[in-house]
Amino acid sequence: MGMIMAVSFTRYGRLYYLDPGGHSPKVGDKVLVPTDAGPEVAECVWAPQWTSEEIGGLPVCEGIATEEHLARDEANKRRRAEVRSVAKRLIRRHELPMKIVGVDYLDSTDVYTVYFSAPQRVDFRALVRDLARNLRARVELRQIGPRDEARLQGGIGPCGRDLCCATFLKDFEPVSVRMAKDQDLPVNPMRIAGACGRLMCCLKYEHPLYAEAHNRMPRLGLKVDTPEGPGTVVGRNVPSDSVVVRLDEGGRRCACPSASVCSPRKQHDAAYGGAPES
Repeated sequence: MGMIMAVSFTRYGRLYYLDPGGHSPKVGDKVLVPTDAGPEVAECVWAPQWTSEEIGGLPVCEGIATEEHLARDEANKRRRAEVRSVAKRLIRRHELPMKIVGVDYLDSTDVYTVYFSAPQRVDFRALVRDLARNLRARVELRQIGPRDEARLQGGIGPCGRDLCCATFLKDFEPVSVRMAKDQDLPVNPMRIAGACGRLMCCLKYEHPLYAEAHNRMPRLGLKVDTPEGPGTVVGRNVPSDSVVVRLDEGGRRCACPSASVCSPRKQHDAAYGGAPES
């Protein structure tokens, strides 16, 4: 067992887990998080709590942020905003087809990292020179893809919740249209695409559930017996563990629990007399 807490560098942003060490911050407190460039300020989202899992190697919280740390953090935020404004102005001057997505800056390194998106590769050498001259500091420009752009900008997904990539999802895994078909979703980009315009990440981590259910549930087109009479399976609803059956008599459709039309289950009930009464 051990103690664990969660922090976020931006409101409703991605969560980072820490070992609280000897500190006991409350939700909303500003704490110091160790980074490669030194301690940085983040907000406590989950107060320290015990966990039954063995967790090792977590960064250790360096304590509650002081007024000096908070002032430094606010100064860095103002510089990032200023750089974003300067970069947008210079991009318009150079007439480059690119969009600023985010800016990183730490006064300990005095290096500005500007993240941008573009439909193709961009020759930004002249832009970097102008930025460095205006800011009097070293500037790095990094082009990112649509998934990383959605992660940095954040937003609300089709489910109504904050984007997975901007909150808890650490790595992007390949997602295929086959996964959408296995989940009986319409192959319509407007229905299965996320905020980034690519296939939704949740198709990946929900796919094993559907694959297991489809191996267990009656397949489409199978003749089955239902409490309302014989029919043919024409649909499956994995979340409710039910199937849609078109009855032979009259062609009416009905929804039945998959266990009620599953042959092995019915054979078991016939052999042992069904479930015992409570």
